[in-house]
Amino acid sequence: MKSQLTFRRLSLSAAMGLAVFSFGAAAQRPDPTPVRVRVDAAKPMTAAGQNNLYCAGYVQHSPIETDRRIVGAVEEQEQFNYAQNDVVYLNFGAANGARVGDTLAVVRPKGKVETRWTSKGDLGFFVQEVGSVEIIRVKNDVSVAKVKMSCDTMMLGDLVQPMSQRTSPMHQARGPLDRFADPSGKSVGRLFMARDGQEALTRDQIVYIDLGADANVRVGDYLTVFRPLGKGHLFISDEDETVSARDEGFQSREYRGGKFSNQAARKSGDRARGRVVTTEAAKEGRPAIRKIVGEILVLNVKEKTATAVITRTAQEIHTGDWVELQ
Repeated sequence: MKSQLTFRRLSLSAAMGLAVFSFGAAAQRPDPTPVRVRVDAAKPMTAAGQNNLYCAGYVQHSPIETDRRIVGAVEEQEQFNYAQNDVVYLNFGAANGARVGDTLAVVRPKGKVETRWTSKGDLGFFVQEVGSVEIIRVKNDVSVAKVKMSCDTMMLGDLVQPMSQRTSPMHQARGPLDRFADPSGKSVGRLFMARDGQEALTRDQIVYIDLGADANVRVGDYLTVFRPLGKGHLFISDEDETVSARDEGFQSREYRGGKFSNQAARKSGDRARGRVVTTEAAKEGRPAIRKIVGEILVLNVKEKTATAVITRTAQEIHTGDWVELQ
């Protein structure tokens, strides 16, 4: 009797173990139903970040308002420059309409722009955008403000202006840069300056062009950056681009004479008895040819100028390059 009871217990345990094993095996068996993951469409991207949008600076021709400015700081006995979260004093208050929560732009005019890269005459003066402040306390004749955003360190005397709301153009899916595109026939100008005085430029850097509202340039316009061929490079140069037939040391081992050098240019005439055809002579009479080096996008427009960001490059861009509206 005892042996039968033991056998039944063993049988029950074995059955339970088999059930558990079967359940585990079933749980590990792959589900034949495919899992579908929802993929959201790509979110739209702006073409310019906050730094390029509000810290780029501009060249302005009309007079700038100079009445409102930073006149003090809480820590002015310890420091001369002020950045984000520092507290400064403004020379206007409730009597001038100041209110708590107002956000104002801080700018620093730097002087008249003088450049060889334009024929338009007086373009105006460069205005550096230093950042923004937010008013946190208002008294009758003075306001207390906290530095909300600093593009660069602020100083006493910097001007305070109404904060203009700027919207970055949206990124566009554009085809490859056409390095051999024909001219559009639209307005042509010069890239006369870049931010921080840079001269060799690449993508995402800020530049200034001598086309503005006077040329119907608008925020969001694309311009082709190019330079005319024919002078060797960007600057006028008298340097030879080929080897003279009289030069020595360039010839090959087979031909010792200078005129037979494998780097010497051809002789003119149908019997090669004329003068050497120089690089300058080879370019005579040819139609205008231009070299496309990149593309820029307009972010801010003033009277005679515009601020733009470089979006694409075929090679290094230089101040002095030409630009043309697409």
